[in-house]
Amino acid sequence: MTPARSHGAIVMAAYSPDAELFGIQLRSLAQQTVRDWECIISVDGERAPVEALVAEFVGDDDRFRVIGDGSRRGFYLNFEHGLAAVPADAVWIALADQDDRWNDDKLARLLPHLDEVSLVSGQARLVQHPSGEVTGVTDRQDRGPMHTLLSNQITGSLCVFDREILSIALPFPRLSTRVATHDHWLGVVAGALRGTRIVDDVVQDYVQHDANVFGDPSRLESAGIAASVRNVLGQAERFEGSRSPKALARMTFWTYVGWRQVMLDTLQARLGTPDPDLDALFGRSRRFSRLNSLLRAARTDGSIPPRFALEYRASWLAGALSGGRRAAARLADQS
Repeated sequence: MTPARSHGAIVMAAYSPDAELFGIQLRSLAQQTVRDWECIISVDGERAPVEALVAEFVGDDDRFRVIGDGSRRGFYLNFEHGLAAVPADAVWIALADQDDRWNDDKLARLLPHLDEVSLVSGQARLVQHPSGEVTGVTDRQDRGPMHTLLSNQITGSLCVFDREILSIALPFPRLSTRVATHDHWLGVVAGALRGTRIVDDVVQDYVQHDANVFGDPSRLESAGIAASVRNVLGQAERFEGSRSPKALARMTFWTYVGWRQVMLDTLQARLGTPDPDLDALFGRSRRFSRLNSLLRAARTDGSIPPRFALEYRASWLAGALSGGRRAAARLADQS
């Protein structure tokens, strides 16, 4: 039975949604040409206002289910909470943000690819809110598991994946920093199973506004070094408790090298089949010479910008100065 003709689940993370955008998104899900699914809306924080909006926009559609106990989990762990509630009979899972708009045939276009790969992602129009101006189309490209680990091209709200991923991906690796992202982790897991695929089909609108948790990555590439410094300072104060040199070194390490080590070490422990090539680049046995060669190659072919390569090398140095390799190994062992 192909995934397109089997029961599935749409998992949406919700937090204080804008009523207008939330209504547009809910209706776009309800209008999918593939209809055999349940939508699990995992609420971060107060549940009642979200339930009221769901009742207002799709109240007579019993495929929508709201869950949440009032806890604040944050974006990353709220998606984990929703995925943990996926019913046993769902053979495919799609992720949804609360403020986008899906094309009616999004699921119909993406699901057939799951006959060949574990995860498939499409492209999206970039739409400004509230003007409605279309500023472009995403250009995600799949370069294989090694490059997914290095520089993630998988966007959660654009992807659909096979249920087999959940047995490896849950629970999510823990990391006390905003850099831990559910779609990066799911893409890494999928790459170790039957692989990933990014197609050119435009399957939705990706709405850009000031309340986006991340927004389209292309907006970040031109932000400059000053923005990177501000980001590290802010995260060090929030997650490491200060802006001391040690705190800054730890935060710089976690942002690039540390997060990737935690993902890979966790993945290999759960699969029980280490990949020596990936481990030499990203795991606890990594070697700078191997990683530096990859960064140079990725910079040459344009798959990463110069700023990324510079910051990744700085992250490696910060880890060497702060004992990051051992700290990441301990986190992975606890996951």
